[in-house]
Amino acid sequence: MIAKILKDSFDKYYDAPIEAWERLASLCEEVGYSKNEVIKQSDSTAKYGYFLLEGSVGLFVWKEKNFVCTDLYLEFNFFGDDISLFTGKPSPIEIISLEKTKVLRISKANMEILKKTPIGSMLFLAGEQSSNTEKQSQQIESMTLSAEERYYKLMKNRPELLQRISQKNIASYLGITPQSLSRIRKKSQGDS
Repeated sequence: MIAKILKDSFDKYYDAPIEAWERLASLCEEVGYSKNEVIKQSDSTAKYGYFLLEGSVGLFVWKEKNFVCTDLYLEFNFFGDDISLFTGKPSPIEIISLEKTKVLRISKANMEILKKTPIGSMLFLAGEQSSNTEKQSQQIESMTLSAEERYYKLMKNRPELLQRISQKNIASYLGITPQSLSRIRKKSQGDS
């Protein structure tokens, strides 16, 4: 069942046979986290990559006097501190569960085992390409769209985030204050 969930979630990037996903699942363990639990501490070295089965998580970095949200994930997405996983060094990224969460986690050592197989290396390559494309699009949007335009885009493309993630974390993800987000939300409700 886990292998099918992994396959269904990843087929849009690369259609690998179910056996590849069964192999990946065999190298993972299922772990649960409570709401607001730290999954990976900032300034530490990542030991795992993750696939989100239930709940939501956020990636955060410390800026001045509080954490800033750089990414949000809901079920059926891969996530992790890629900077640390690829370099083997500590990074400023902190990963926090935003709801009660269940994940599959794979150790860096098991990732390396999987990457040494032809299909495993293709899966990681496809995943990296997809992640890089999404990150660049996000960076372009943050530089070229207003906060209001980013909110409307989020409302259109990922409305489930707005329903499940706190206003404080949505505002941080959009790069605005909660007060600004509140004004934009009020305006959008008036436009409806």
